[in-house]
Amino acid sequence: MSSQKGNVARSRPQKHQNTVSFKNDKFDKSSQTKKINSKLHDGVCHHCKEVLEWRVKYSKYKLLSKPKKCVKCSQKTVKDSYHIMCRSCASELEVCAKCGKKEDIIIPFNKETEKMENIEDNLHSNHRRNCKGNEEDDALDFDIDLDDTEDDDQID
Repeated sequence: MSSQKGNVARSRPQKHQNTVSFKNDKFDKSSQTKKINSKLHDGVCHHCKEVLEWRVKYSKYKLLSKPKKCVKCSQKTVKDSYHIMCRSCASELEVCAKCGKKEDIIIPFNKETEKMENIEDNLHSNHRRNCKGNEEDDALDFDIDLDDTEDDDQID
């Protein structure tokens, strides 16, 4: 038995074995799942990258609803889940953004992607504002000029 003291050798194979691996998007086809599956984990060490990939693989990864506070600069700039430092502080100090240890970073932060994320966020918020504005404009569109008809087309 495995509960016996000092008994480390197992005498039989595993009783139940999975024939099909777990698929995190088998029943959940939402845009949030697609976003999580396509996320690139950059600026973290090898161990933290494996942890984050495991969370994604088994549907344990949860996105942040609002930015968290960075432990270095104390501003609400951490936009990645399970990270403790913002991108700028982690890249400046050359440490892992998740655990804060000075280890080899697998995929370093790209400043271009950070700029692209900011641009996308701004476009998304502008699109929301424009959509709300368009709904009001469509309802109150009384700028039609009926007096601009040509004299040739008038019927006497």
